[in-house]
Amino acid sequence: MLPDSKFKNYRILVVDDEQRMARFIRLNLEHDGFHVVEAYNGAQALDRLRTSLPNLVLLDVMLPDFDGFELLKMIRSISPVPVIMVTAKGEEDERVRGLELGADDYVTKPFSPRELVSRVRAVLRRSEMGNEALHGPIVVDERLKLDFDRHEVWVNGELVSLRPTEYRLLYHLVQNAGWVLSHDQILTNVWGYEYRDQPHYVRLYINYLRQKLEEDPANPKYILTERGIGYRFVDYRRDQSEKSPASPAAEEDSRLP
Repeated sequence: MLPDSKFKNYRILVVDDEQRMARFIRLNLEHDGFHVVEAYNGAQALDRLRTSLPNLVLLDVMLPDFDGFELLKMIRSISPVPVIMVTAKGEEDERVRGLELGADDYVTKPFSPRELVSRVRAVLRRSEMGNEALHGPIVVDERLKLDFDRHEVWVNGELVSLRPTEYRLLYHLVQNAGWVLSHDQILTNVWGYEYRDQPHYVRLYINYLRQKLEEDPANPKYILTERGIGYRFVDYRRDQSEKSPASPAAEEDSRLP
């Protein structure tokens, strides 16, 4: 695997109390052109996070002073930095717990250097996607308003906070409003090609978005399920074109709060 010049010298914070494992990870990431900062416990990790400003965190679940999931919650309270959980546990409930707390991905020990580097690249690519925004405010209806330029989502006039993966998923759905997107398409474009066999990621994050955006998540009107295929965001553009043209004053009133 050749180094990716796009991410050359990106800083990766490796949090692992096993120094041999931390060194193994560091050597392989440095071989791919990354700059690596190490931390061997939770307190060091929080200090490195503030001083080194990493582009991504590789976080081991088992630490001497913090439970890795608790540390993830603390990281999420102060930074949107992408986080990949690293653990020897491979049970699905552990993976889901990490995702629910805001992790961007999950790697189970033992893993190959190629797999590790591939997942780091994929998460970084996804985090970069957040900068590729649809332009201008989008008024889906009187209840839901979006502005991807400003990274803002408004529901009933209130600003809603989205995690980075939720934001990328919503962007992809809205960008393809009216079209049915398969699980594979969503995984490839939002998570990366390496995740095409992880459909539970899509179901989990679709549910997160519905809880935040829909008036009745059990009966969604924005993010629709096409059974056996995937998901579709309501074609708000067609709905608006079928309505009579609004006056300039009305158009001004429809802008974001």
